[in-house]
Amino acid sequence: MTVAPASKNVEKNISPAAAQKPRRKRAETSNFSIRMGQLALAVGVLGSWELLCRIGVIDPFFFPLPSDILDTVWVWISTGFVFPHLWVTLQEAILAFITGAAAGLILGFLLARVRLLERLFDPFLQMFNALPRVVLAPIFLLWFGLGIWSKVAFGFTLVFFIVFFNTLEGVKSVDRVLVDNAKMLGASEKQLLRHVFIPSALTWIFSSLHISVGFAITGAVVGEYLGASAGVGYAIAQAQGVFDTEGVFAGMFILMFVVLIIDLGVNRVERHLLRWRPPQQAS
Repeated sequence: MTVAPASKNVEKNISPAAAQKPRRKRAETSNFSIRMGQLALAVGVLGSWELLCRIGVIDPFFFPLPSDILDTVWVWISTGFVFPHLWVTLQEAILAFITGAAAGLILGFLLARVRLLERLFDPFLQMFNALPRVVLAPIFLLWFGLGIWSKVAFGFTLVFFIVFFNTLEGVKSVDRVLVDNAKMLGASEKQLLRHVFIPSALTWIFSSLHISVGFAITGAVVGEYLGASAGVGYAIAQAQGVFDTEGVFAGMFILMFVVLIIDLGVNRVERHLLRWRPPQQAS
């Protein structure tokens, strides 16, 4: 008489929920280790920068001490100096992001589904995409003035093409067998869009949105740098005008921190909308 190994019997009695617990624990441990590694890397870079400045290897006039930069950041925050400028920049970036992403999504889906339109507009879109964006900034300043709309228009041109081309490729890369099977079951174009194309292209879309967040802020800041009366780009330009390198780097640090926070928000939305995907196993 043969006896089954005890380990096999135990495995059969383990519920799926219990089997998932070790995986979640390993994932949480891995995420914590990565966060600690990122923190250690940031501290190491800033510490090395500080040390090299203090021993004279790096000229503090061109690369100020990180401690001085953080002091300037604290002064800007504690006195409230940065908040009106940051609010203006965020308004411009959010409007550029929303309008550029919406236009890119709509046109991307439309041209991916209507190949005649894609062939018709393709050379014009490629030409406009190849146009240096900085050349457009003075034109937008001339058209819309020094207010927020010239920066929104400039940021729009940066966000639109990133989202558009990713959406176009994401929809075109949907498995044709899946589309044909849905059509055989009687799915309408609206149902195909909702249940096939949008879920399949979400990974491409969110990939473009992560990049577009930074480009929306870049467009706002560059527009302010070229001509504005408020905004973080304007504050950086004013600091550069008086050779205040601590102020220049302080503005850069604040912008990087803001982009990081916004990107974390995009990550949360992405995880919520893509929660139906099976978790990827670490190799």
